[in-house]
Order: sequence, then structure tokens, then C-alpha cells
Amino acid sequence: MNALLSMYAWLETGLVALTGFCIQAPLVVTWPFDRRKVVTGRAFRLIGVTAARLNPFWKFAVHGKPVRPAGRTVVVSNHESNADPFLISFLPWEMKWLGKASLFKIPVVGWSMWLAGDIPVRRGEKDSAQEAMAICARWLDKGMPVMIFPEGTRSKTEDLLPFKDGAFRLAIETGADVLPMAVSGTRRALPKHSWRFATSRALVTVGTPISTKGMTLADLERLKAMAREQILALRASLMPLTGVEGKAPGEE
Repeated sequence: MNALLSMYAWLETGLVALTGFCIQAPLVVTWPFDRRKVVTGRAFRLIGVTAARLNPFWKFAVHGKPVRPAGRTVVVSNHESNADPFLISFLPWEMKWLGKASLFKIPVVGWSMWLAGDIPVRRGEKDSAQEAMAICARWLDKGMPVMIFPEGTRSKTEDLLPFKDGAFRLAIETGADVLPMAVSGTRRALPKHSWRFATSRALVTVGTPISTKGMTLADLERLKAMAREQILALRASLMPLTGVEGKAPGEE
């Protein structure tokens, strides 16, 4: 039964993605008047929200009443699953996402990511990372927040992986705030290396912006630690609500 429902869920997701792309693509006519690509970006996020709502396994929602971040903000979150983007898309504002370059090669989905203005990066390639950070900086200059998973990949356990420097270096060098957020419950929604979905109640919640005013690259490790502490605390607050048993903040 799980296999059959999972096949249905993938079919539903594919059909929603295709239909959404057909709606999103003509919206490029707004680009001359919408230099931040808010319209095509929000269209793509709503495609994700629609697919999640129609998935028979998932019950996704935003916890609390998050405040829209300032335009010059680097948003960072823990990364549990490929279902995370579906969940985070429930937040009621547009952000440009840093994602693996391989995702942009996926038919329909990758095209929609490009139309949304998301930023590709090739893992392990310094030149690609530098180019991606430069694009992120340009989005910040336009007053558009950027979304980065500082772990770089999905964690296989409840423990957070070490944070990479990129998001925090970007924030310090551009004078942007860092906004921590946390997800919980998505690891079960779509387990890593599995094509089968699972019943999941998943939530995303947003923390308090961290100002980088006055910081230099000498403060990078401190900034990473401050963001990590918030994410751990936020995630711990969600775990009882999503039925996830985990460790208390700071226990890794």
C-alpha cells in the first residue's frame, strides 16, 4: 500500500510541477517591471506548497507568526530531507535559494528554479562557490533575502552537520542580517536515499535576526555559533509537536 501511495504521490508531484511551470513560464513578461523576480519566484514556491498539500502522506505548516525579514538577510536552516523546500515554501515571503547545480538540470523543476531566480552551485568547486556567492550578494543588494542550508547537505541523523562558512561570510561581507529558522518532521516525510514517502507532520519556525553590524571575518565562527544555537533551540521547540524524539539544544 505504501508503494502504491508513494507512486501516486510522485505522479501528483510531477503533474503539479508541470502544470505550475506552464503557469509560471508566461509570467516572465513581468521581468522588465520586476527586477527581483518576485512574481515568478512566488509562483514556484506556490507550486511546492500545492504539491505538499496534495501529498496524502504530508501535513506541513508554519509554526508561529514569522515576521517578514528585511531585504538584506541571509536565511539559514537545518536540512533534514528533500522535503525541506516544500515545507519552507509555506513561509509567506519570497527568497532566492542556493541549490545544487544538478537540481537545475532536472526537467521542469530545474526550469522553474531558473525562472524563480534561484542560484546554482557545484559542490566542491571553488570557482562555482565564489560565483554563486557573488550572485547571492547581488540579490541582497536588490533587497531580496537569500536562503542557504549551511550544512551543505542533508543530515542522516538528528545531529546537525558542521556549518560551512559561506552563508556567514556572505552576511558579514554584505552587512546582511542572519535569520535562523528550523524544520522538524521532514526526515520522515522523504527519507534520504528512499523513493517512498512516509506519513509526516512537519513544521517550520523562524527565529530572531542576528545583526552583523560591526562584525568582521574574525567574528565568523562566533556568528556561526550564534546561528547554530538558535537553530538547535528552535528545532527542539518543534520536536514535541512533530512527534520527533531528539536531543536537547547543544547536545550533539
